[in-house]
Amino acid sequence: MTDRIAITGVRVFDGYRLSEPRTVVIAGGVIGVDADGAEVIDADGGVLLPGLIDAHIHLSGEDTREKLCSYGVTTGLDMATWPARRLTRLRGVPGGSDVRSAGTPAIGPGGLHSRIPTMPADAIVTGPDQAEPFVAARLAEGSDYIKIVADPGEGGPDQETVTALARAAHAHGKPVVVHAVSQAAVIMALDAGADIITHVPLGPPLDLPVVARIADAGCTVVPTMTMMEGIAATIGRPEGLAGARRSVGLLHQAGVRIVAGTDTNDTAGVPFQPEAGTSLHHELELLVDAGVSPAEALRAATRLAAEAFGLTDRGAVEPGLRADLILIDGDPLGDIRATRNIHRIWCGGVEHTPVGQNRALR
Repeated sequence: MTDRIAITGVRVFDGYRLSEPRTVVIAGGVIGVDADGAEVIDADGGVLLPGLIDAHIHLSGEDTREKLCSYGVTTGLDMATWPARRLTRLRGVPGGSDVRSAGTPAIGPGGLHSRIPTMPADAIVTGPDQAEPFVAARLAEGSDYIKIVADPGEGGPDQETVTALARAAHAHGKPVVVHAVSQAAVIMALDAGADIITHVPLGPPLDLPVVARIADAGCTVVPTMTMMEGIAATIGRPEGLAGARRSVGLLHQAGVRIVAGTDTNDTAGVPFQPEAGTSLHHELELLVDAGVSPAEALRAATRLAAEAFGLTDRGAVEPGLRADLILIDGDPLGDIRATRNIHRIWCGGVEHTPVGQNRALR
């Protein structure tokens, strides 16, 4: 038995196009170059993608990692998990999807998030003097980035507090992710110096000067269109989803880095719960519907997501990177829905069974 695998006759997505059929080697959990002595898998012209990255999930337990992996989502970027011991249990577990997390988010004393039944008391930050202690506590718990819920006018932290939180995180070298579901919240995030804004508002599209500010700041946006679609359907506002779709188109045209994320969760009190794994494939379809090309949508769930979160060891099919790989049937550049036709999955070089046992995902 060898730990070296050679996938032959495979067309590789390089971030822009598909290669001619070639060989990709997996050796010791990474992508290698030496096929000598390898077990051969004939891809017969199939397409090899980097493992997908969902840049907005909420962990609920080991089953979340298992679901993600079974749909080819080999990395999950969690935007709020508590208590710290739950996160510790899910970190660094061999096999399955790799996870990173913000841990406990920073919220204000009012708004939807403060009404989540299990939200810990230390999530509430009421003034800038609490910013450094909050960030220090998250770092002690192992948070990979700091998540702030901007909710102006709805009981969220004020501008001074959001800015202080962002500065404290940056002082410790941590990226800042800001939840923003209104244009006012987006402006608050920009004023604070956020690195990543998650969600796009339901309702009127973002104003062009705000879009320009996002682009000029080099800020990444994770639109979570799957979540916005679900909320729009729940509250009966289809016109709101049209505005969100328009915002994605404007951001894309302005050259903003767009990253794929779904807001998958099973949290009580949240208006919609996208299902782990399968929802990212739907997210890609929604991004394409908003005017992002299939190749760009795939980059949003691979290379661009890795770059935005500083994950230098993944996001592409290149020697030396983690062997997070998906072998699919069909051409996703012609039809993004082909990402659902998963034949084989490797997470860190370990093969896992796709949902549907080699059939197209439902």
